[in-house]
Amino acid sequence: MSHQTAEPVSPTHSPAPRTAGHAVADRRDWWRDAVIYQVYPRSFADSDGDGMGDLPGIRSRLPYLRDLGVDAVWLSPFYASPQADAGYDVADYRAVDPMFGNLLDADGLIRDAHELGLRIIVDLVPNHSSDQHEWFKRALADGPGSPLRDRYHFRPGKGANGELPPNNWESIFGGPAWTRVTEPDGTPGEWYLHLFAPEQPDFNWDHPAVGDEFRSILRFWLDMGVDGFRIDVAHGMVKAPGLPDIGDSEQVKLLGDGVVPFFDQDGVHEIYRQWRLILDEYSGDRVFVAEAWTPTVERTAHYVRPDELHQAFNFQYLSTHWDAAELREVIDRTLEAMRPVGAPATWVLSNHDVTRHATRFGNPAGLGTQIREAGDRELGLRRARAATLLMLALPGSAYLYQGEELGLPDVVDLPDEARQDPAYFRGAGQDGFRDGCRVPIPWTREGSSYGFGDGGSWLPQPAGWGELSVEAQQGTPGSTLELYRTALAVRRETPDLGAGEGVEWLPAPEGVLAFRRGAFVCVANTTGQAVPLAAPGRLLTASGEVAVTDGEALVPADTTAWWTTA
Repeated sequence: MSHQTAEPVSPTHSPAPRTAGHAVADRRDWWRDAVIYQVYPRSFADSDGDGMGDLPGIRSRLPYLRDLGVDAVWLSPFYASPQADAGYDVADYRAVDPMFGNLLDADGLIRDAHELGLRIIVDLVPNHSSDQHEWFKRALADGPGSPLRDRYHFRPGKGANGELPPNNWESIFGGPAWTRVTEPDGTPGEWYLHLFAPEQPDFNWDHPAVGDEFRSILRFWLDMGVDGFRIDVAHGMVKAPGLPDIGDSEQVKLLGDGVVPFFDQDGVHEIYRQWRLILDEYSGDRVFVAEAWTPTVERTAHYVRPDELHQAFNFQYLSTHWDAAELREVIDRTLEAMRPVGAPATWVLSNHDVTRHATRFGNPAGLGTQIREAGDRELGLRRARAATLLMLALPGSAYLYQGEELGLPDVVDLPDEARQDPAYFRGAGQDGFRDGCRVPIPWTREGSSYGFGDGGSWLPQPAGWGELSVEAQQGTPGSTLELYRTALAVRRETPDLGAGEGVEWLPAPEGVLAFRRGAFVCVANTTGQAVPLAAPGRLLTASGEVAVTDGEALVPADTTAWWTTA
């Protein structure tokens, strides 16, 4: 398809990208309007040709991220791990898995990023460890009554011989949330809790050793120079006293909105108050970001009170359909919920756990955030570009997922034998198709892995992936990559964009969102038809080709345009 952008675009808002030498400065509250780019390490860049992305590969591509115009890079887990769940099963929180490099590579990456003006946020996984973590291995070896078992949730089973799980909780990945162990003497024994895979036993945060350990882990990485942490399953960790059954036998999903005894318990907030005291000891305005799936955005706001975390992902926004009324409602609710706690709103459209929005928006509404169909590729890309410009125009901080700046779709036809998502191998849990958004990204038009590395890729890339590559799009007018670069440059140079608490909604036809922020105006047409309206000012950029004649603008279907009245 043709990827067209609006003309004319003011040259005063198309500056050269940042260059080397813009070292990270202690800019206060930088995170309030930051654009943060998620790197999924195994799928970003491979330096040694083993088919798996790594830290040296990421390090080599940092100039690309600087030129894209983002403020910070969030790295998904690279810790020592058996990789039962792509590194979210951590065996050693102070070591780099050899598949990704070593601590010297991590140190070099952090230093290079800072020299380029980029900040580094790393994942922290405090809800559970790997079953290969030293604590858990020793707890198994010591047998019932071991003090180390108190650091996890070990319980005797129900039934005459303890053959039934301790309660009716189910794993997010499907099946029971409990696994029975074989004791050192060979007999069936206690059960342990794992809200995710059996290889991911949940920590017992009521035990003081767990809190002590994670406060030490925080200091270890802060001393390495990281600028913050994204907290995995931040709404987990604390479980209701007594581990009571849930009210019915329905599977409760991570993306669900139910009230359950193992998520969003009030006790998590005391943990974060303790962590915040540690973070505030360090210079550089470092941050915490919560992955907190909560029933409401109002509950999410509890995580970002002034003495707790700085940001929380806005999953209500991510799961909203491409519909003007729905979008306006979630935008208003988000801004209203964040205002009393003084926290910035965050906005995100894609990540490593959900179908990329270029595919999601090309499918019928109501299919959820994990979709198995390719859908209408042209429609999905057009809406994705428009949705991105809308997101970047909103007050607060925005998160981008690697490859979305290339307009990458999900790969929905991966062969079964290639899949590695643990949820795929278990029934009744998450759909198990997260591999589709994790396929390594293309850098060049040609090559065995389109520039990802010299030895293929750990997940197969589709034929034609090269036409979506950085090489194919770089410098190409109207490409999705150039749209992102232009939008981020405009956002960086426009005083009324970025941080803020609200928007001024403007009158607009049905299916169209229009709002003002100072001299800046955003218009998003979510309908399937072109919409005429009075041009609100001078056109800055747009996700499609907007025609302006004698003060009248024609905004195409599924298109967002930015204007200025200055």
